[in-house]
Amino acid sequence: MKVNTQSVNFTVDGKLVDFIQKKLDKLDHYYDKVICADVYLKVENTSAKENKIVEIKVSVPGDEFIVKKQRKSFEEGVDDVVGSLERILIKRKEKVRANA
Repeated sequence: MKVNTQSVNFTVDGKLVDFIQKKLDKLDHYYDKVICADVYLKVENTSAKENKIVEIKVSVPGDEFIVKKQRKSFEEGVDDVVGSLERILIKRKEKVRANA
């Protein structure tokens, strides 16, 4: 799966990009028709500890799913977003199977 990573107002570390790629590659186990994923990483300028925003848009044939989470670290946010996407893709696969 092709993963496009964009960071807003900072440069992203290579380790973080590898971590995101590894996590998103696991989505293929749940739904094999994933075309690509767009990852947007943002840091909010606030005094709050949870100022890292992770937004991932996953494209599948005929649909797009967008999940956005705000956490203390990007890794934590990516874990949460990927968990939500897994549930969404499992539901999508069941729905497609039921209609087939």
